Amino acid sequence: MPFVRISLLKTLSADAKDKISKAVHQSLMDEFNVPLDDYFHVIEELEVTQLYYPKSYLGISHSGNMVYVQITAGSGRTYEQKEKLYAAIAGRIAAETPVSVNDVIIVLVENGGKENWSFGGGRIQSLSHIKPAQ
Repeated sequence: MPFVRISLLKTLSADAKDKISKAVHQSLMDEFNVPLDDYFHVIEELEVTQLYYPKSYLGISHSGNMVYVQITAGSGRTYEQKEKLYAAIAGRIAAETPVSVNDVIIVLVENGGKENWSFGGGRIQSLSHIKPAQ
């Protein structure tokens, strides 16, 4: 049940944006066992003047073709799963688009229980078997 927000430059082609989204989702399916139809992404297109970043951070050089990926997901994944997810996302994006692996910034935001999600109908679907809909 991840929710993904991808912030990137408007100058990237529609095809590259689609490939970035698909790269993130395929990586989530592979590393976090997310189902195929659990696909909730927002792509936020920004002007060059709206992206701030250092030319180098922690020994990693950035070219300026930045892609920020923020994933909100339930907690419970291991360090190793997260490490594999980040590598998969950055590797797939770099392989499929003009974005360098160094320009992919990923932030995972974990939230507690399934009661923090509603996928429509104004209900908590994961607990619908416990609390009947009104």
